[in-house]
Amino acid sequence: MSKSGNTTSDEQEVCRVAIKVPPFWPDEPALWFVQLEGQFVLSNISQDNTKFYHVIANLDYKYISEVKDIITNPPVENKYEKLKKELISRLSASQEQRVRQLVAHEELGDRKPSQFLRHLRNLAGTDVPDEFIRSLWTSRLPSHIQAIIATQTDVNLDNVALLADKINEVTLQPQVHHIATLPHHTATSATPSTSSEFEELKRRLDDLSRQVASLTMSRSRPRSRSRGHHPNGQRRSRSRSATGTWKCWYHWRFGSSATKCRSPCSFSQGNDKGSP
Repeated sequence: MSKSGNTTSDEQEVCRVAIKVPPFWPDEPALWFVQLEGQFVLSNISQDNTKFYHVIANLDYKYISEVKDIITNPPVENKYEKLKKELISRLSASQEQRVRQLVAHEELGDRKPSQFLRHLRNLAGTDVPDEFIRSLWTSRLPSHIQAIIATQTDVNLDNVALLADKINEVTLQPQVHHIATLPHHTATSATPSTSSEFEELKRRLDDLSRQVASLTMSRSRPRSRSRGHHPNGQRRSRSRSATGTWKCWYHWRFGSSATKCRSPCSFSQGNDKGSP
């Protein structure tokens, strides 16, 4: 009778510890431990050693090697909690490295900054912290946007992305307007690549506007009675000198390689291509 009772007790013990451990999820170690601990509860397992060795028994070699120091020299108490904490921490660090490799070649392109942020989040998955995503996302933005959002350290990342959208939109407006005003065949090749070129172009256009206005006013004045005393050549000379050494945008931007010209332009004098 006693022997039969002991056999029953042994069988119950085997049933109690024979839990169904799910395959290890290296991409979601924290979630795997949640499932494992559910099995511990269902099987009434509470002993630290039992939990510890269940984890070891269900890890592949490459994941055991991540916590080799703990397995070979476990603490006297709380072995399971120590193993759990370090395994999650170390695999999460490996996951961040994996995410960095995954997005290494991702660029903003023609997307809005907020769209690019959502794209990175989709690639990285839900377990990667926002601070890590923020660092990756910011490093891919244009430098002038980085300089502004660098001051928004206490602002929610989604709100920072909306701010970056507005900065990007304002920055693109002058460029889009300029491209729209260029002839179709030169729109892509004649776009200034830096803000300094835009400023220089704007200054030259302002100068041109003033010169044209001045020239128009001088031509609209009543002609002097002494008009006949001035040879035609002298009048033409003065008309030409009104524009000084001004070059049109095409010759200012492309020099002798320009295929078009807009008058007034000193570069095009004597050249048939100089006609508008």
